Amino acid sequence: MTPGTIKIADHDGVYVIKMEGDVRLTLCLSFDEFIEGILTQDNYSSVIFDLTHAQAIDSTTLGLMAKISIKASQHAHDLPLVVTDNPSITRILVSMGFDDIFRLVEKAVFVISDDTAETLLICEKNGNETEVQKKVLEAHRLLMGLNEQNKETFKELVETLEAKK
Repeated sequence: MTPGTIKIADHDGVYVIKMEGDVRLTLCLSFDEFIEGILTQDNYSSVIFDLTHAQAIDSTTLGLMAKISIKASQHAHDLPLVVTDNPSITRILVSMGFDDIFRLVEKAVFVISDDTAETLLICEKNGNETEVQKKVLEAHRLLMGLNEQNKETFKELVETLEAKK
């Protein structure tokens, strides 16, 4: 699998987050900082996740995606859009309850030119074990809150991480 990347473009408060390859928790600290930052922007309007080039997405990343939707809904913003044409990823999203907190679609056309959008690449941020553990725990707690199946799926992981605190 190709190592994961997260690319972000912003145009007038609409953020397109493109995930490519095998997106893993190594990007979680930087991605979480980005999430906290955009939700405080005055011009924040909406988020579109483009997963059409994602091969796999781990549960920590999914939890951070859920965080964007949950926080956006608390501020009366529209549900974020997720574009995915990969049946395996779509199945995971639906099983996690993402169809309740996102609008899921198979196709979308994005035209973002370099002169009208700022582009950002989320890079791995080296954090200490405690910081990473805290983000992993937060992400999985968010996933557990979406439905009973997630609660059972991530219960042991969350209990293990809480015991390490």
